[in-house]
Amino acid sequence: MTNDSKIRLRNKRLSDARNDYEWHRDYELAGLDATTPISCSFQEYLTDYTDEIQYPSPYRYPFSVETLDGKHIGNCVYYNVDEGRGEAELGIMIGDREYWNKGYGTDAVSALINHIFRRTALDRIYLKTLVSNTRAHRCFMKCNMKPCGYLQRDGYEFLLMEIYRNEWKQQSEGSHAPK
Repeated sequence: MTNDSKIRLRNKRLSDARNDYEWHRDYELAGLDATTPISCSFQEYLTDYTDEIQYPSPYRYPFSVETLDGKHIGNCVYYNVDEGRGEAELGIMIGDREYWNKGYGTDAVSALINHIFRRTALDRIYLKTLVSNTRAHRCFMKCNMKPCGYLQRDGYEFLLMEIYRNEWKQQSEGSHAPK
C-alpha cells in the first residue's frame, strides 16, 4: 500500500456483520455484482458470518476495507485460490456510497493485489465484472489489470480482467525508479 492510500485492509470482525448484512440486502449493490439480495434474517446471517470467521476456508481470504480513521466502508476478497495453477480470483465492494468515485476502491484493489503478490506464490490474479460496470473497469485498469476476454453466465455478460506477477513487479519497480 502506498503512503498516500486512503484505506487499510484488515481481517473481518464480527462488528462488520451489520454493515455487510445491509450491503448484501441492497438491490443496487447486488445488481453491480450480478447477484440477488439476501433475504435471510440478520440472526441467520450472523450465525453464518460467525462460522466463516471462526472456521476460515483455505481457498478464500476476505478483508474489510476501512478508512484511515477506522470506518468500515466495504470488503474485498481473493478466493478460488488454486495453488496448482498459481491463481486466484479477486472481488471488491465499496458498500458505503459516500465513498464511491473518490479512489477508495482503487486503493483497496491496489492494496489487495500488493498483499497477494507479496505474501503468496500466486502468479495470476483475475476477476470478472459486468460489462456494464464501467466504473469498475476504470478502477481495475488503474490497478494495471488488463482485459482478457468475456464470459456469458446466467443471462449476464462479464468482462474478464487479469494481472500477472511479472507485470505487477515491473510496475512496482517502475514506480520506485528515480525521476
